[in-house]
Amino acid sequence: MSLSVFDILAEQRIADALRRGEFDHLPGAGRPLVFDDEPLLSPEQRMANHILKNAGVTPPEIGLRREIAALRARLETLDGEARARARRELGQLVLRLAELQRR
Repeated sequence: MSLSVFDILAEQRIADALRRGEFDHLPGAGRPLVFDDEPLLSPEQRMANHILKNAGVTPPEIGLRREIAALRARLETLDGEARARARRELGQLVLRLAELQRR
């Protein structure tokens, strides 16, 4: 991918503004960006998620993803039979998530 003259000029101007500190006092400076929309979802699914979020309802996929992440983190601290049980539970959660995503 080659850059056009306009792309190069824009990049130079942005770099100059950064050096001068023109972006230092913007709202949210130094904090991570928060993206509410999932760019890989269809517009219909994004709208449905937005409505659910405003209603205070979490989609089942989100709850399962949180459970999976928590179990994966806990799995590192387990050994023996407890680790084997956690792996089986993790497998079941992953399968449930896959089923929800197929719908």
